[in-house]
Amino acid sequence: MRTVEIDGLPVGDGHPTRVMSVLNMSSNSGYKPSVYLDPAEAADAIEENLVPAGADIIDVGLQSANPKYESKPVEMEKDRLEEVAPLVDELDADVPLSLETRYAEVAEEAIGHGFDLINDVCGFADPEMKGVVEDHDMPVVKMASPPDLSRPGALKTIDDIFEALQRDGFTDRTIIDPAFGGWYDGKEFEDNWEMFRRLREFRAFDRPMLTATNREDFLGDLADQPETENQLAVSLAAATMEVERGAHIIRTHDTQETHDVVKVADALGDERTTRAETDSGPTVSELTDVSLREVARHQALGETVAGGTDNGATLTFLLGDLTDDARSSIRAVAEVTDVVVVEKDSGSLYVGGAAAALKVVTDSLAEDGHRELAGELRASLSRRV
Repeated sequence: MRTVEIDGLPVGDGHPTRVMSVLNMSSNSGYKPSVYLDPAEAADAIEENLVPAGADIIDVGLQSANPKYESKPVEMEKDRLEEVAPLVDELDADVPLSLETRYAEVAEEAIGHGFDLINDVCGFADPEMKGVVEDHDMPVVKMASPPDLSRPGALKTIDDIFEALQRDGFTDRTIIDPAFGGWYDGKEFEDNWEMFRRLREFRAFDRPMLTATNREDFLGDLADQPETENQLAVSLAAATMEVERGAHIIRTHDTQETHDVVKVADALGDERTTRAETDSGPTVSELTDVSLREVARHQALGETVAGGTDNGATLTFLLGDLTDDARSSIRAVAEVTDVVVVEKDSGSLYVGGAAAALKVVTDSLAEDGHRELAGELRASLSRRV
């Protein structure tokens, strides 16, 4: 799993789940308490309310991505950015600022103003966006969307969403967003429920994941709460499950409550990652409750280098920061066992199989001199068998 740093804040496996607080600087927002049109007032809200409440990142929006509002052109966003950019200088709090946009021109100007993250709600639909963030070595959120700047998130099935995220690839500092919500008429609550149930499959991209389900109607419908102001409880219930299923950033309008939920979910959920006592060296991330469909996703997005089928075992791990010798050792064992090994584009290895076969892998690693990695994998196994 890649780690992406946002102004020094690490995001990914082995790090606390981060809370992204929404600060809309557009009057077209579905949740009015998050709207601040004046930069000085916005800075005060961040310093006095959002950061003390637990915000790790502030996401500034210039226009609503909701399709019920007409999409605004790039010139409007650029003008609005010039109005809100003083926020960067007004702000004394040490918190990364994200700018939500769909336009590469706006992203480039935001970077020049000192924003720390670009939240692209159209997923590189602007053909210049990827180049802009790469040229500036800027972290970026890529939300699953069709290649249409006027229709952010307008996708229906989970296969559509995977295809959209894969389109045009990623930068080294990309965070993915599966795009929950009722973005257009063809997407029903049932589609969102299915995607939520299968959220773990998005770990196959081997990149940090952002989820944004706060006060969404597809959650409110489950509890017969259609009004946005009554959807806090369902949002918090969902946030707990998102953390457990692999989300690394939870985007929210309810900072304090979401911060508390995330702290509990991190503390009491399964420990997913082990690392040596130093900050460097190999990592072992356990992928819990893995389905056969998730195995297929990893194989589709990587290269199966050993094994080739899955025997239904649920003990599955993602091994990162490996040496070439360690990878070779694992491949050699997998060739004579039932362990499935998939090489990810980051160089990490997805490894799955029965406990007995995985124990053979740890023993072989130890014999080949990779004792640190063997110890971490053995420790992860011991929690399950």
